[in-house]
Amino acid sequence: MFPLILCYVVLTIVRPQEYIPALIGVPVLPIVLALSFAAWIASGTGRPRAPQFPILLAFFAVLMVSEVANGWVGGVKDQLGKFGPVVLAFFMIAAACNTQRRILTLMSVMVLCATILSLHGIGQARSGIGWTDIPLGEDGRIQYVGIFNDPNDLGMLFVSVFPMACLLLKRGSPFGKALWLGCILVLLYGVRLTNSRGAMLGVLVVIGGYIWYRRGAIVAGVLGAAGLAVMKMLSSRMQELDAGEESASGRVDAWYEGLQMFKSHPLLGVGPGNFTDYNPLTAHNSFVLVLAETGFVGYVLWLMLIGYTFWMVATVLRLKPDPITDPERHAAWSVERPMALTLLLSLCGMFTCAFFLSRSYMIVLYVVLAIVTGFYLGARERIGGLPSFSMNESGMRWVPAAIGSIAGLFVLVSVLLRTEG
Repeated sequence: MFPLILCYVVLTIVRPQEYIPALIGVPVLPIVLALSFAAWIASGTGRPRAPQFPILLAFFAVLMVSEVANGWVGGVKDQLGKFGPVVLAFFMIAAACNTQRRILTLMSVMVLCATILSLHGIGQARSGIGWTDIPLGEDGRIQYVGIFNDPNDLGMLFVSVFPMACLLLKRGSPFGKALWLGCILVLLYGVRLTNSRGAMLGVLVVIGGYIWYRRGAIVAGVLGAAGLAVMKMLSSRMQELDAGEESASGRVDAWYEGLQMFKSHPLLGVGPGNFTDYNPLTAHNSFVLVLAETGFVGYVLWLMLIGYTFWMVATVLRLKPDPITDPERHAAWSVERPMALTLLLSLCGMFTCAFFLSRSYMIVLYVVLAIVTGFYLGARERIGGLPSFSMNESGMRWVPAAIGSIAGLFVLVSVLLRTEG
């Protein structure tokens, strides 16, 4: 099953089926996913116990119910085809990636695939067109095929795997260190070529988060401010990072319209994919998009999915067994800690990007969430003493958290609109 999962991830990111003539039109991704699912069933591996599994299924159900509630019964079939593969991929990756070795292997594959996309962008920036026959964007920003046709999506991918590449660099042999260092440099250059403000902020958050963990908040804040100043010098779009700038203004207006959609359809939203039926510009915010399209019910579930995932890696980092009274657990925790920190930084960078992008249903986001879920389930067995999360005990806390975050979005948009005016 695991080799098929790796193949599925490669096809999802590199997407040769979309530009190699012999593969165009062949349902390669569905075939590999179906084979992976069949291998999973044949292996007899059951669904591990983690709240993310029922939450994701419930969110999937809300997507379909929302379509029906908004008058499109055919939307059930549409969501089965669009989001169904995401659910299957999440389940299989989370079930399979419960050992450090498998997680590191999957990280290696993701970093190498993202590096290939960045190399494509570098060639595209130099010659004006990439080997996929995709030209450089009109605004001079690099792009790829399929789900990575938007430079912002490329940037989000690069940011998501950046911490993984850093972990691989630390653990690699001399040759491996050279390889992963090269990947890191190529990825960071790729972020610059995307000229994505969200991706640049994501890189800053990843680096700042690491410094915060190692050196404290004050050092991280000072260096973060310096890093932001450097990024503004390197990117013309970062220099326009204010609510009055045209692109930013359009985003704020889209956020406002998304909140109005929620007010008019508070329970189940306007339906997945229907945001642009009400506003010409997409939400440019994954949280606003889920809130507008799936209403309060879908938003709570989506927030739970994300919240439990962050909670898991934070729990591992906070454990810190005493090295004197419990040396065995401390030794086991010391092995797991770097990976927990890496995954936390990957989540932070990815959701920094997601806050400025409409990528609530994008496969890469759920792959990372699945890796974290599998990691925690494996870490519980390897360390011992880590809690099992149960929605019966902690599920209701997400309702006030959702209400508070929604109120925060309303306040933020109100402030930004006044600033814009």
